[in-house]
Amino acid sequence: MERGERTMKVYAILGLLLFSAFAGDVSALSVTVNDVECVYEYVLYEGDTVSGNFVVVDHDIFWSSDHPGIDFIVSSPGGNVVQTMKGTSGEKFEFKAPRSGMYQFCFHNPYSTPETVSFYIHVGHIPNEHDLAKDAFGPVNVNVKIAELREALESVTG
Repeated sequence: MERGERTMKVYAILGLLLFSAFAGDVSALSVTVNDVECVYEYVLYEGDTVSGNFVVVDHDIFWSSDHPGIDFIVSSPGGNVVQTMKGTSGEKFEFKAPRSGMYQFCFHNPYSTPETVSFYIHVGHIPNEHDLAKDAFGPVNVNVKIAELREALESVTG
C-alpha cells in the first residue's frame, strides 16, 4: 500500500511539472486592427526563443488581390526592431531575444476597414545548469528534457 501511494505522489508531481511546463509562457488572442494595435509580452531571459504566428481572419474571403496586407513589427525593450514583415495576411515568426524585458508586437493595417488578427506567442526558456541548481524538483536531466520537449512541441504546433 505504501509503495502505491508513493507511486501516485510521483505521478502527481510529474503531472504538475508537465502542466507548469506547458501552461507557462503562452499567449493567444484576437485583436481588431483599425490602424495600429500592439501586444506586449515580457521575456524573462536574454536568449529565450520567442515564437508564434498570426493570421488575418477571413482574409481569403474579404481581401481583393490588390489588398496590401498588414505589417507586423517586433521591437525589443530598447526600441530596436527585432523582426518585421510587410504586406502579409499571416506568418510564423521566431527569434532569440537579444535581452530580457518587455517586447512590443505591433500590427499595422493600411486600410480603413478593421481587420481581426488571431495572434499566438510563446516564450521558451531551456534552463541551463545554473538555473536548475536552484530548482527544488530534482534531477537536472528531467527538467532539461521537459523544457526541450516543450520547445519541440511548440515548433510542431506553433
